[in-house]
Amino acid sequence: MTATPGMRDLAHRLLRYEAGAGENSEPIDSPTLRVYEKLRQGLGEFAGVAGFQSLASRALALARTQAPSLSAARISADGSLQGVGQGPHDFECQIDNDKDRAAEYAAGDAGIILITRLLGLLLIFLGEALTLSLLRVKWPGAALDDCNSENGRNA
Repeated sequence: MTATPGMRDLAHRLLRYEAGAGENSEPIDSPTLRVYEKLRQGLGEFAGVAGFQSLASRALALARTQAPSLSAARISADGSLQGVGQGPHDFECQIDNDKDRAAEYAAGDAGIILITRLLGLLLIFLGEALTLSLLRVKWPGAALDDCNSENGRNA
């Protein structure tokens, strides 16, 4: 299962949004951890802790194949991401607007890879409408309406 350009683009959008939100105050977590936690809270309300934990564990396993730096990471029983630091630069994500999204990510993009994999699984198991609904609840100010789904339709 490969990550689609649409999911990569969506992961970039969410990370950029959270990176901008962190500039307003003292950031306590990286943008990746903030996105992950919002997804955990939102999906936990919908599918329960065990449901999110299962999806997150699978996403992490898939992400490790592209980002060996995630080898120490694990998903706890409550679905939280463990084994990575809590600092704003721990994932060293590059979320530049002009980055070539079609290319494979560098080793420092572990956070983008993890979020992309998690979003891809959400799309598969929840479908496009529910996935976008969940994202709109958690990121009401983010531009999510013009992202492409896996099947090429606009969301």
